[in-house]
Amino acid sequence: MADSTGGALELRNHVQRRRETKRRFRENLPLLSLFVPVLLFYVIFKYVPMFGAIMAFKNYNFTDGILHSPWIGLDNFKILFSNPQTINIIRNTLVLSVLNIVVGFPIPILLAILLNEVRRQWFMKWVQTLVYLPHFFSWVIVGGIVVTMFAEQNGIINAVLERMTGNTFPFLYDEGSWITIFLGAGIWKEAGFSTIIFLAAITSIDPSLYEAASMDGASKWRQIINITLPGISATIVLLLILQMGSVMSVGFDPVYVLQNSGVYNVSEVISTYIYKVGIQGGQFSLTSAMGLFESIVGFVLVFSANLVARRFGNGLW
Repeated sequence: MADSTGGALELRNHVQRRRETKRRFRENLPLLSLFVPVLLFYVIFKYVPMFGAIMAFKNYNFTDGILHSPWIGLDNFKILFSNPQTINIIRNTLVLSVLNIVVGFPIPILLAILLNEVRRQWFMKWVQTLVYLPHFFSWVIVGGIVVTMFAEQNGIINAVLERMTGNTFPFLYDEGSWITIFLGAGIWKEAGFSTIIFLAAITSIDPSLYEAASMDGASKWRQIINITLPGISATIVLLLILQMGSVMSVGFDPVYVLQNSGVYNVSEVISTYIYKVGIQGGQFSLTSAMGLFESIVGFVLVFSANLVARRFGNGLW
């Protein structure tokens, strides 16, 4: 008797849960419909193009198409990694990416902390606008600004340098200065966007923590170390994990607009190699192999970074 009563109660609860689920689905249907364009975007432009990765294992030609082109297995990878230029390209990509993370990643955190300490709202808003504005500039505009400033013949900095010393310096043709300018331009353009994210994370910290710390005599520095940084640690880890996925992808635009023949030895990266050899040179299978290698390395780095973050309780998944 008890079993039958318990079974009836369980069945009734199951029916109620299904009704509740259907009701919530109908209520949220307008919101769910907004997700459809996002889903279609990722399916059409992210997942469907993954089918093209098969070109890395074929000798692709336009006549036979992707499906019917001859299968050559790992030959493209053998050709790719037997070329000394490939190692140099991968090295350049890693060096520029790691430098961008090491130098560029902490700057938005520092800017967000400094802006959070500003008590003049009008000043804070002006600074936010100034650091966020370059994010909306295309890399063509940024490249034009860089050339205007650092060009050897007509650049502003070289004009001042020539008046002061009588000499000019080829900033854009020297490998060391080119890397510095490349990193500086990228930080100037994108630091503002990350600053807004970190600033939003800081505002979610309970203000009573700062009040208690202040009453205990903690200085601003101690408050930043013990309250602010731990409070935004989850956001820092999340953005760092996402950025690890682009270690093998410096980006085509920033390199291409600043690249010149004098610095090919340090500026030729995977994205520019794919453009020149694949699109301009028509070697689609070879550059597909390079792109597949880049994606696999990026996946491994993201997975590894998340695995490390999970050990500290801040994993992405």
